[in-house]
Amino acid sequence: MASTATLSGLRKAAMLMVQLGKEDSVRLMSHLRETEVEELTAEIARLGTVDREQADQVLEEFHNMATTYRYTGHQGGLEYARDLLEAALGPEAAKVIMERLAVSMTDVPFNFLTHADPRQVLSYVQHEHPQIIALVLAHMPAALASAILSGLAPDLQADVAHRIAVMDRTSPEIIRQVEAALERKLSSVLQPSELSRVGGLQPLVEIINRTDRGTERLILEGLEGRDPELAEEVRRRMFMFEDITLLEDRAVQLVLRQVEMTDLATALKGVPDAVRDKVTRNLSERARENLLEEIELLGPVRLRLVEEAQAKIVQVIRSLEQSGQIEIRRSGDEDEYVA
Repeated sequence: MASTATLSGLRKAAMLMVQLGKEDSVRLMSHLRETEVEELTAEIARLGTVDREQADQVLEEFHNMATTYRYTGHQGGLEYARDLLEAALGPEAAKVIMERLAVSMTDVPFNFLTHADPRQVLSYVQHEHPQIIALVLAHMPAALASAILSGLAPDLQADVAHRIAVMDRTSPEIIRQVEAALERKLSSVLQPSELSRVGGLQPLVEIINRTDRGTERLILEGLEGRDPELAEEVRRRMFMFEDITLLEDRAVQLVLRQVEMTDLATALKGVPDAVRDKVTRNLSERARENLLEEIELLGPVRLRLVEEAQAKIVQVIRSLEQSGQIEIRRSGDEDEYVA
């Protein structure tokens, strides 16, 4: 199931506006500042077709509207954004904002890859130099980049992940050359006119967070062999299932209320005692007994199923963190106190 856990608030707002329809969206926009209207319009223009499952989740977050408006296959894009602006601000103001928007969007390298089929991109880049692959993935949305990274050979995954993490600024000429090659295979390219900051640890963490647990493990092990300090920093910024021990008890209890008991039992198969103890001591006595009994009754479980169950729980944790309901204490983080 597609998740909204990694979507920004701006992206969710854009998805909501597209689903509400022009009339209601116009009324909402009329209450925003011009800078907010411009930011939201830019996001709507980049949105394209709205994923149904994500759209439903966004509506659930805005539950006060969920019973009135449902996803019906709406699509964003420049035309929709222009119509909203004209209705909300008038033709002249809309024209000015759309002109600024057109300039800003043409400065986004590889913007056309937002709608690319990851299989097509993979078939092209998998035989390229790892630095080229890293450059392309660093410009992609995390969900698309993770699908391509997962399709690479394990050794190549680690090499590409390392290059994304240490990448900083890239010559626009190199970007144009890579874009031109992709144009022949995939779509029209955008021509950036200035240095583009890409890569770095956070884009890599976001990409890894969207991969399956097997790919995640291979990438981290590969990074460990190449650059132990970098691998440790990536781990510190990520949240893996075993890191549930870093959560406060109140946070664990909140997570457990949103997790199916079957998934929890499967996820705890074969984990360290510290992880199992952290979970069980945050359950009532009866729930703890039921959980331990279910773990015992499961018997041997395929590793793939265990990893899938753990990934579901991690997704709940990341979603709760993004919404501000819990705080994840990364290893090495220490709070400072003042008297």
